[in-house]
Amino acid sequence: MKRRAQRVKLSLFTICYFSIALIIYIIAIPFLILLSFKQKYQHSIPKRFALWKNSPFKKEGVWFHVASFGEVRSLKPIISRLEDVINISTITQTGFEEAGKLTQNSRYLPFELLLPFWINKQKVLVVSEAELWYLLFLVAKLKGAKTYLINARISDNSYKSYLKFSWFYKKIFAQIDMVFAQSEKDKSRLLELGAKNIVVNGNIKAFQEIEVTKVYTKPKCEVITLASTHKGEESLILKNLQLLPNQKYIVVPRHPERFNDVDKELLKYAHDKDLTYHRFSQRADLESDIVLIDCLGELINLYAISDIVILGGSFVEGVGGHNPLEPAHFGCKILSGKHIFNQEALFSLVDGIELVEVNEINSSMPELSHTRITSTTDIEPIIKLLSF
Repeated sequence: MKRRAQRVKLSLFTICYFSIALIIYIIAIPFLILLSFKQKYQHSIPKRFALWKNSPFKKEGVWFHVASFGEVRSLKPIISRLEDVINISTITQTGFEEAGKLTQNSRYLPFELLLPFWINKQKVLVVSEAELWYLLFLVAKLKGAKTYLINARISDNSYKSYLKFSWFYKKIFAQIDMVFAQSEKDKSRLLELGAKNIVVNGNIKAFQEIEVTKVYTKPKCEVITLASTHKGEESLILKNLQLLPNQKYIVVPRHPERFNDVDKELLKYAHDKDLTYHRFSQRADLESDIVLIDCLGELINLYAISDIVILGGSFVEGVGGHNPLEPAHFGCKILSGKHIFNQEALFSLVDGIELVEVNEINSSMPELSHTRITSTTDIEPIIKLLSF
């Protein structure tokens, strides 16, 4: 009788949740139409919210769901070891494009309201990090899939928010069969939220293959790369940097839709400082004092010839930092801001990074040392679980 009551309660919750999702969807339609005209969303919004050319996976296999570009890349060492059909869903356009390099079965994940009508039976659903969508796990499980959460983390910045809605997350974790956490601290927090069968195996990004796809000749000067910068960071960083005669800047914005805005900013900066400047898309060399990398897929190639890397996403609030393992792989000297709450586990795997306030950048330059990765990640339990 008790078990029956729990099923009814779960059913009522699901109906309420679905109804709220429907209301949100209807209210959001005008805004989604407007956003779909922006370059950043012109592909993802029609596919995610209208299922336009975004059909369900045709074949049953191992379904990976991740949010964006970096998470997709972190899957490569795992996927390369599996012999089953690989399906990948993502949220962002850059993630979708990267997923297409790993499998022909790549899709945008539809809005939750549409998932009951979109999901086909899969052997396993593997979700990465913090993609905790209630209907994603519930529907996949109802259709016969085992459900796993990998690279799970609860950052310091979001921990209190999770606790406020712990009743909700307990319902999500009730649908997840096994969790692979990044650290013991994450495990403790996940247990509070109702997760079960938790294994601590480190951050799988530490196992990521870092490969140079094009070799550039290193300029005969010190190369300072501003990597994965976000809105406002280019001006903040350049304002607190003094370019010396034996140095050059390479600027790599995080989001392609910002390339033109950053171009205008760097053009003015170069003019005011009497420096040479060009866009990489217009001239594919690194001869100028300042070069804007306005194309995708070049960052690792540029890390290979960089002396100093200033990691973006860490000098403005809300982003939470970016992956330090890639520049550390090449032994680059690394500066980062202190807003790294989304990447703390990765930062703990690198020795030698300097965390500074933006006004301390210039004074910290002489004190920088080469970085070194100290990895303790084990992906074997995940591979063993998925190999069947």
